[in-house]
Amino acid sequence: MDLTLWQYQFRIIMLGDSTVGKSSMLKRYTEDLFLECINQTVGVDFYVHFLEVEPGVRVKLQFWDTAGQERFRSVTRSYYRNSVGGLLVFDLANRKSFENVQQWHAEVSERVEPYTVLFVLVGHKSDRDKAGERAVNRTEAEKLASQLGAPYIEASAKTGHNVKEAFDLLTRRVYQGLKSGEIQLREGWDGVKSSAPTAQMSQKIHNNEAAEKNKSCAC
Repeated sequence: MDLTLWQYQFRIIMLGDSTVGKSSMLKRYTEDLFLECINQTVGVDFYVHFLEVEPGVRVKLQFWDTAGQERFRSVTRSYYRNSVGGLLVFDLANRKSFENVQQWHAEVSERVEPYTVLFVLVGHKSDRDKAGERAVNRTEAEKLASQLGAPYIEASAKTGHNVKEAFDLLTRRVYQGLKSGEIQLREGWDGVKSSAPTAQMSQKIHNNEAAEKNKSCAC
């Protein structure tokens, strides 16, 4: 894949308390690596990955990995406004990190207006379930996700389980938002960027939608 060629750039922000494993998830997704010991994020770290969401449509993903500690919150808040997607991460073995998810969601939602951010809720460290360390059951996590209007998925950076699926789910959700008009390209907003003129990309999306409709209607 030619990494200089992409049709869209999505800026995705990682959200959640310190030590829930945001950096580990990104490391697994972008480099397929897992480190038992990883330095805590200071301020914001930056990652890049590419994904083809459909034939001929390649997305450049910019990830902002935010520090979960309160002392860095003033720094990380400045990145909220220019994000189109948010991965809300909590530790399945840490009840408090789950209880704080709504606070993270509200904080971002307030600061991103008038733009739109789409979320996916991730119950991380699913590998600890086998050790009997689960502190949040799936039913209550799914209930919270429903309240936030977000899909829910459980993943583990340690085993690699559902990590790719979580990031791909959010990316495709943002892309579908573009196709439906829920997300729009706007001047002065870096949440979504296009490598082609807006009118041209809008026509491409329209053509892709028409092709999908024709395919679904074919007998």
